[in-house]
Amino acid sequence: MTDPQIALMMLGLFIFMVFLGFPIAFTLMAMGIGFGYYAYFDPSRMWRSYFRLDEMASTWESISLWVDGLFNNRIFDLFINQTYTVMANEVLTAVPLFLFMGYIVERANIVDRLFSTLNLASKRIPGSMGVAALITCALFATATGIVGAVVTLMGLLALPAMLKARYDPAFASGIICAGGTLGILIPPSIMLIVYAAASGVSIVKLYAGALLPGFTLVGLYLVYIVGRSLLQPSVAPRPTDEEVPDVPMGRLLFLIATSFFPLAFLIIAVLGSILFGLATPTEAASIGALGGIALAIAYGAMTWQRLRESVYLTVRTTAMVCWLFVGSYVFSSVFSYLGGEQIISEFVMGLDLTPLQFLLLAQLIIFLLGWPLEWSEIIIIFVPIFLPLLAIFDIDPLFFGILVALNLQTSFLTPPMAMSAYYLKGIAPPEVKLTQIFTGVMPFLFMVFLCMALMYTFPQIVYYLPERFYGN
Repeated sequence: MTDPQIALMMLGLFIFMVFLGFPIAFTLMAMGIGFGYYAYFDPSRMWRSYFRLDEMASTWESISLWVDGLFNNRIFDLFINQTYTVMANEVLTAVPLFLFMGYIVERANIVDRLFSTLNLASKRIPGSMGVAALITCALFATATGIVGAVVTLMGLLALPAMLKARYDPAFASGIICAGGTLGILIPPSIMLIVYAAASGVSIVKLYAGALLPGFTLVGLYLVYIVGRSLLQPSVAPRPTDEEVPDVPMGRLLFLIATSFFPLAFLIIAVLGSILFGLATPTEAASIGALGGIALAIAYGAMTWQRLRESVYLTVRTTAMVCWLFVGSYVFSSVFSYLGGEQIISEFVMGLDLTPLQFLLLAQLIIFLLGWPLEWSEIIIIFVPIFLPLLAIFDIDPLFFGILVALNLQTSFLTPPMAMSAYYLKGIAPPEVKLTQIFTGVMPFLFMVFLCMALMYTFPQIVYYLPERFYGN
């Protein structure tokens, strides 16, 4: 077999191992080192000291030098260098800080107050409880960026309230599942930080570019909720005074000031300091982590146990991301050295695609990968395969990254592997069936596709804010 053929076998074997359920980070590292040992095999370097031994050398010296030669393969140098490169990456420093902010906010008992307040404030709007749930999901997801946590917490809080208010179970479930995924798109998104580290695109420009698409998607969701509530009132009956009582305006303003504005101010302060150049993403993440602690203390929710849990979860998730990067870098380096990237590039060029056709093909592949894989694995492992091809088709990596972030919303919403649906089913009342949840997420899935179509048609949705803030 030629080296490029071995590279393709390497990629195919990796995908096969993923479907068998092996841990992805360690599978990448093992396969990178295993195939890299073959790729960088050089007997003249590895055993040169062994061949220079004289006849009087002891058996122990011979064995010791032979073992040293066995591990004197350049793949181990590559592995060490790539590990150091990942751990020293300044962009990735923001990941644990944003994660810590999210885990602290999750445990600060903010969400129940926020949902109750928004439910009171939106009482006169059709589908008011659904609107309140979606806005709460969007704000909370933006602060945490952790899909499972948002869907689970909102499923425990908002779903029983909506079911009690006679909402259609499928409609209510779809709102929570769709709203819970918004955190991987709307800044400060951890997914965009990971993409910036993988692609070399400015995280500041990515954040600016993701704002309007994120708000567009939220707007489409709200239009669907309100529109369906008007056209089909039975799915979202108007609340009675017993379910959602009227409160004086002064009381309502006080509730908004103490529940909505603190979290919104924290997010705006973090994001604004990044977009206006007042702080680097890492510095802004530090501000966010400190602000999260301050919020938890202000709400009386800060305990040693919650702080300990937040630190533990932050370290565990950060370690997963870092080792995925290490494995991906080693794997992709060996894959490229064997000629795998060149074969893929030549194959794609041979298809004679237009830039739009290439974008559609890439997004289709990412959409399909979203069924078995997490977003982190897609961004770190598979997106770098497409990045060298962007220059060939004259596609901006910034635009491509926002499209990918939007596309990955579908990985949590597309049956049969819609993870947000399974998160919700795990804590939903027994009468809510999984098929109902799948039915409920489908309209929101179409909203994601519509938002992607709008981005294809009107690219300024992505480019307006980066150009406004930072020029061309």
